[in-house]
Amino acid sequence: MNEFVLIFRRDYTTTEVQPAGEAQSKHRKHWQDWFLSLAALNKLARPVQRWDMQGLVLNQDEKVTDGPYLESNSSVIGLIFISAHDYYEAEEIAKNAPILEVDGTVEIRMLT
Repeated sequence: MNEFVLIFRRDYTTTEVQPAGEAQSKHRKHWQDWFLSLAALNKLARPVQRWDMQGLVLNQDEKVTDGPYLESNSSVIGLIFISAHDYYEAEEIAKNAPILEVDGTVEIRMLT
């Protein structure tokens, strides 16, 4: 069994693309249910942890930018560590990530 990190990115600053009201509640519930299902299947390699959305970006000139953005509004909004046999299984797990419902992406990396 290998460990993978799933890195979730999306635009969470543009008002028009944000889930609101009931859609937001449903989206959060989907995340909770997904995490619980991964835990029940022993696919979470480490506990899920939350982080703040503020962040800082430091570049090579040692310039610090407030907010977790690089060149666009897209930002890493979270990550989890999972257990999977190979990239194919990790991809199958990632295909159910709720981030995909809101035009986000999942980057999959195997830890070595």
